[in-house]
Amino acid sequence: MSGEPHEIEIWFALSDGVVYMLSGGGDRSDWVRNLRANPAVTIRLGDERRACVARTAMDADEEALARRLLVEKYRPRYTGELDEWGRTSLPVAAGWMDGTVV
Repeated sequence: MSGEPHEIEIWFALSDGVVYMLSGGGDRSDWVRNLRANPAVTIRLGDERRACVARTAMDADEEALARRLLVEKYRPRYTGELDEWGRTSLPVAAGWMDGTVV
């Protein structure tokens, strides 16, 4: 964790004002470690950028929602296997509508 801002490209799903992402590297991923150290993030979807607060701690229902949304979104256009990724990745959420903690 350098403390320097950096941008990653990542699969996401947007539902009810929340951006959901899955970290295949779990909490070992640099971007997850960074948001745990400082949950204030900037998310860019297309040309729109918003300051948001991200988190990893979700209840079982929201974890299942994040996993389902991402697998369903990307399965039709991805030729690889997504089931294990969808089951084992760490769900992350960030407020998109107003940027607040979700």
